Amino acid sequence: MSELVNEYLLLTLACGAGTYLWRGLGVAVSSRIRPESELFAWVGCVAFAMIAGLISRILFLPSGALEVTSLWQRLLGAAAALAVYYLISRRNLFAGVLAGGAAMYALLLLQH
Repeated sequence: MSELVNEYLLLTLACGAGTYLWRGLGVAVSSRIRPESELFAWVGCVAFAMIAGLISRILFLPSGALEVTSLWQRLLGAAAALAVYYLISRRNLFAGVLAGGAAMYALLLLQH
């Protein structure tokens, strides 16, 4: 039991160090980067590309709990989230995510 606790503690510390190391580096470097620079634009493009890739993977190659949903349910949930985000809530991320989750839940309830 003690070994298991030590392994989890070590894993937690390693994950925290990896996360906070990059955050600290970002804080240290952020004052030296101009928002108008090409580097800043490139970082923004890479961030958007990573998010687009993750969303595509979630929609088309789901894992875990999303595996039991059909493609049309995931697409309707995403459409509901985007509609609320852009049309109703004036770009409120929380409202969009909440609407997408609620739509997915409602579709699952209707299926069963």
